[in-house]
Parts: sequence; C-alpha cells; structure tokens
Amino acid sequence: MTAVVARGQASSLAAGRLPRWSTWVTLLAAMVVSAVVFALINMGSDASDFNVAGMLVVGALLYIVTIYVLSRLSESPRHAIDRFVTALVTSAFIIAIIPLVSLLYTVVSSGIERLDAEYFSSSMRGVVGAGGGAIHAIWGTILITLAATIISVPIGLMTSIYLVEYGGRGRIAKAITFFVDVMTGIPSIVAGLFIFAMFSIFLGPGASIGIMGALSLAVLMIPVVVRSSEELLRIVPNELREAAYALGVPKWRTIVKVVLPTTIAGIMTGIMLSISRVIGETAPLLLTAGFTTSLNMNLFDGRMMTLPVFVYNQYQNQGTNPDEAVARAWAGALTLILIVMALNLAARLIARFFAPKLRG
Repeated sequence: MTAVVARGQASSLAAGRLPRWSTWVTLLAAMVVSAVVFALINMGSDASDFNVAGMLVVGALLYIVTIYVLSRLSESPRHAIDRFVTALVTSAFIIAIIPLVSLLYTVVSSGIERLDAEYFSSSMRGVVGAGGGAIHAIWGTILITLAATIISVPIGLMTSIYLVEYGGRGRIAKAITFFVDVMTGIPSIVAGLFIFAMFSIFLGPGASIGIMGALSLAVLMIPVVVRSSEELLRIVPNELREAAYALGVPKWRTIVKVVLPTTIAGIMTGIMLSISRVIGETAPLLLTAGFTTSLNMNLFDGRMMTLPVFVYNQYQNQGTNPDEAVARAWAGALTLILIVMALNLAARLIARFFAPKLRG
C-alpha cells in the first residue's frame, strides 16, 4: 500500500502537478510557522496577549507566497497563477470573517453569564446596582420593530410593484426612484429628527412615545424594502406574465398569484435585511421613543425602552456597580443578536412555506 501511494505521488510530480494534499499541508505549515513566530514575539508576556488575528493574517499571507512558489517550481505558470488567485480569494474570505468571528466570540463570552431567569423576567425599575433585567427593553424592541415592519413593508412592496409593473420609464417612476436612492443614504439621526419635529407640532416639544420610534425606523426601512423588492421583481421572466395574460388573468391577479410567489423567498430576505438594518439603531430611538426603566407595552402612551438604547444606557450610566452594568450591556447586545437570528430563521420558514411548489 505504501509503495502504491509513493508511486502515485511520484507520478503526480513527474506529470508536473502538485499532490492534492499539498494545499492543506502548505496551509497547515504556514499557520504553524506563523504561530511559532508570534509565540516567540509574545514570549515573556501574558498568554492572553497572544494576537490570534495577526497570526492568522500572517499565516494566510505566508501560505499565498509559499503555494505560488511551490506551484511555479513544479507546475506550469498558468497553474501557478491559478493557485495564487485561489489562495488569494480564500485568504481574503478568511481574513474578512475574522472580525465577525471575533465579535461573536466577544459578545457571547461576555454576555452569556448574565442571561439568566431574572434578566428575562424583570426590568430595571428601582435597580441601581446588581440585579435587574431587560424585559422592558426586549418587549420594546419587539413591538417597535414589529410596528415599523407593518408600516414599511406594504408601502415599500407596493412602491416596488408600481415601479416594475406600472411605472415603466415615466417621470413619476423616475422621481420615485431618485427619492428612494436619496432616502437610502440618509443618516438614521435625520429620520429621528424628522419624526421628532413632526410630532412636536402636534404633541408639543419633548414628546417621546413608542409609535414615534416605529415611524422613524419605518422611514429607514422603506427604501431598503423598495430597492430589494424592485430588483427581484425585475428578474421575473416576462414569459410568466405573458402566459397569465394569454389565459385572460387580470394584471393585478397575475402580480398576486404569479409574480409575488415567484420572488417570495428573495422578498423575505430583503425584508429581513431591512429589519436587521434598523433593529440596532440607537440615535433615532433616543430622540423618539426615549428611555425608561419600566415595562411599557403601549406604543401610543409613554416612553419605551429598546435593546440598543438599553445597551447604551447601561454602559453610559453604570450606577453603583459598574461591573454589573457592563454585564447587562453585553447581555443586551447578545439578546439583540439572538432576536435577529430568530427573525432570520422565521423568515426562511415563511419563504419556504409560501414558495411555489414545483411538481416533478
């Protein structure tokens, strides 16, 4: 068996090709060398100071250079360039996810210890030190985000339907597209200031209620929903529409029964992107919904706390026990991530349920 393996390796090298395992061995060797170098640099310091991210980046760069040199020596220049580009793209992907992995690890490790029964069952009313929870912020985030979604999704979806199915290249459609592009780039604080100024006319200066926060988030969500839905509706083949028209189906029914079900999965993804875009906003909610330490589930009466504002408030105003306040802030950030993950899972299930069934 050993002779067969050796003969296969020899034939591979003789044919001018690196063995299949050479890529993984080179990558492993590059990471080991990088780890040894960083360990020597870190010698005499605390083990917690070891730079894992730097080690991975240097190891990736060392792997790119090594695999290119090995391929150039044993293979053709074309294969060497191919391996170089492949290693470059793979390494770029690995480097790009390092901050994400580091962020997730930091949030989970720092916030998991405070995710207890008290955290999910009590508010911060009367709490200035240890204890307390974020039930008021969790409910506030859910209610305000749900209200913003209910407001923005129908408006954004019907706008995209008009642009694709009815507007064509008319002046109104061009004007709507222009203003949607402008709204996509506005800072979130501008949306909060707009809603705050509008409600100050009717309710007086300093008004802060939950529905104001929902409207400010809806202003930010609408252009994202419009843009994502518009692009998806445009890629629906015209043959599907023409087949429905040939059967005498009205245009509105063709849109509801043919066009929208065809793109439902992508539309749900766009809606989730818009929710993820706004669920972590802090500045507009500070102006509109305000903050409170008590549970308030009425969007139309009184201030409401949300998780982003809760995290900001806990870190900014640490009270008599700073360690507990920071732990609550990390737990709030972790809760926000878990809510986004749950919403993404729900969106995928909904998209799968409503997607058109293909019969083989």
